[in-house]
Amino acid sequence: MRAWGLEPVEYPSTRRMGSTPRERADDLHAAFGDDSIAAVVASIGGDDQVRVIGHLDPVVFAANPKRFFGYSDNTNLLNFLHRCGVVGFHGGSVMVEFGRPVAMNPLSAASLRAAMFTGGPFRLQDPGVFGDEGRDWADAGTFSAEPLMRASAPWTWHGPEVAVEGPAWGGCLEVLDWIMAADRVAPVESFPQGGVLFLETSEEMPGAGQVHRMLRNMGERGLLARFGAVVLGRAKSWSFDRRLPVGEREEFWAGQVAAVLATLAEYRPGVPVVCGVHIGHTDPQQVLPYGGRVRVDGVERAVTVWY
Repeated sequence: MRAWGLEPVEYPSTRRMGSTPRERADDLHAAFGDDSIAAVVASIGGDDQVRVIGHLDPVVFAANPKRFFGYSDNTNLLNFLHRCGVVGFHGGSVMVEFGRPVAMNPLSAASLRAAMFTGGPFRLQDPGVFGDEGRDWADAGTFSAEPLMRASAPWTWHGPEVAVEGPAWGGCLEVLDWIMAADRVAPVESFPQGGVLFLETSEEMPGAGQVHRMLRNMGERGLLARFGAVVLGRAKSWSFDRRLPVGEREEFWAGQVAAVLATLAEYRPGVPVVCGVHIGHTDPQQVLPYGGRVRVDGVERAVTVWY
């Protein structure tokens, strides 16, 4: 971060294993309430930030909007900020993107720099390669070589060839399901008609059936009907607990795409969908403005975001 002209400030719960939800909430209050802090970047994801949200005071965040960067479990905080009227940024973490072995992926760096410093429009790129296979962080050799990358098929476009532009909402699908179960999604009628829904999945690798059921729950809630376009991130299809060979990874991804398209056909027919975008749990990773402006252009085959 110092190479970018940033001075990192670590908060107590970052370094302490087993910090309580209250302690982590206190750190967030301190970071957002401190005028000397320009942006807040998550150290990593997790699986229990849903317990932190209940300790947060929305007044602090609404009165002190800052650029927050994170994804995965941080979908909890991004959704909370969205409800406070604060635009966050889905993407970027200290240990994964900034801590990537050898160097940050150039496309990830370009997107993060634009979101942090430049602002304005940024056209997301289809690099033709991606990585989702990790190495053991406990092995020092992990950090001496670039992460493994492989070819990725071009983005695929489905539905009508139209351009849709509006505020973006979404995140990690599994975490969105938790947020809905905790009843922390804003009332359906508060979502503007015609926004952009973006979805991606984590290293827990939910199968097509799980993806369908989670998305179906959003449909039953009436959420899917509010969106005018959908962006589906390229799925992470390898984990330490499930090391799929390359051929099976492509089958896994195809199953997720089919499940999403079939569910949308039932709950939001005729919506344009772009699949395979490099967001979320993939390398390179591009940043989306959570609550900010996104344009999905099915005519030009382009996705443009405004930071």
